[in-house]
Amino acid sequence: MSTNETDTTTAEPEAAPENVNRKQPFPRGFLDTISTGWAERPEQTPPARAQAPYAAARREAVSATFPGKRLVIPAGAYKQRSNDTDYPFRAHSAFAHLTGWASDAVPDSVLVFEPRGESGHDVTLYLRERADRTTAEFYGDATIGEFWIGPRPALGGVASDLGLPTAHLDTFEEGADDLALDSDADLTRVVSELRLVKDAYEIEQLRLAVAVTARGFDDIVADLPRIIATPRGERAVEGVFHHRARVEGNGEGYDTIAASGPHACYLHWTRNDGAVVPGDLLLVDAGVEVDSLYTADITRTLPVSGTFTDVQRTVYETVREAADAAFAVAKPGVRFRAVHEAAMAVIARRTAEWGLLPVTADEALDADTGGQHRRYMVHGTSHHLGIDVHDCAQARREMYYDGILEEGMVFTIEPGLYFQIDDLTVPEQFRGIGVRIEDDVLVTADGVENLSAAIPRTADEIEAWIARLNP
Repeated sequence: MSTNETDTTTAEPEAAPENVNRKQPFPRGFLDTISTGWAERPEQTPPARAQAPYAAARREAVSATFPGKRLVIPAGAYKQRSNDTDYPFRAHSAFAHLTGWASDAVPDSVLVFEPRGESGHDVTLYLRERADRTTAEFYGDATIGEFWIGPRPALGGVASDLGLPTAHLDTFEEGADDLALDSDADLTRVVSELRLVKDAYEIEQLRLAVAVTARGFDDIVADLPRIIATPRGERAVEGVFHHRARVEGNGEGYDTIAASGPHACYLHWTRNDGAVVPGDLLLVDAGVEVDSLYTADITRTLPVSGTFTDVQRTVYETVREAADAAFAVAKPGVRFRAVHEAAMAVIARRTAEWGLLPVTADEALDADTGGQHRRYMVHGTSHHLGIDVHDCAQARREMYYDGILEEGMVFTIEPGLYFQIDDLTVPEQFRGIGVRIEDDVLVTADGVENLSAAIPRTADEIEAWIARLNP
């Protein structure tokens, strides 16, 4: 049920105007009694949460980059879904990263760095203090009133929880020379590049996100018989994963892709309204966002009947070969783009061997005149992963795509092959087959650790997985 704001000023009952809105006046008896009869609410002073010292170190790094500048990092506001309903609130990633306030952050909060002379900043978190029950806001505002949405955090509790000074949002004033997130390019870039190398807390949270995601994939595989029996089985896949994401996390880190049959050839298929048919492949790209807002990003491609056909297996194992080639080159000191290049060399070689290219594999790999193989894998092989599914997206190219891998970076390895149902450049038996294998990796001292290695990966492992969970 959806509700909207009610009129708090009219004491006498009146009928609401037809076809204007759904506001109803409060009668005098309500207004005279609503603010009384409530128990005292004790102030909570929780210990600082685990991420507080990590967030403090991140703020110090930002402060050192902008001496003498006032910095403003907003959490963001509710975004309208339709009419008087909003999407669930999620704080801006940079705000969450710098405060440690994650799934429980409240809208409209602002983190402010006030310059302390020429060196350092005094940092304050401004938020809307919970409303006194004698105010109309408490009972009359359906967006922020605690009578409607539940208790809001108190300033003192948030300060203790985050290890950060707080102040009422009403006291925040914008300055003419503020550097504001998403308005100032340098600040936006810095807070994005700050996340390129993950700290110990971030790595722990990413491990957790991957572990919960793995259980979500188990749920899908175990529920395949019901999914197949559901007319819109792709929706059933999405629903099964959503249950796990909400029970053990904050939700999904992005819209789940549940793409069966020819739909698997559409890279961002999120309509998820098709049937899941035995004989087809089911491509599932999904990731759980845990309460800290860190997300996994995993893709597995499953034979709906439980076993791959010969052609499906050939395509699948080629994609795995490309992924393994990317794994082999990923290590500290290597350029990020080398990971993509290693995977694409396999894709070019195999598609040339199958007679799909009008040129040789070497010609296809030419940086200026090639690319013919990209018809069958148009996307990149890797992206950074963290508090955003496509993390660090505002980093400079020389720090990202052309950057050097460092220990502590986390990114995906996700090659694929997609032969669309109406693509006449491929033999008929290939058409409608789409395969992607995506893992999340952590750069270590001498290579990468596959954080998602516990999720079956090879064709044989996939078939055994399906058989084990569907005895």
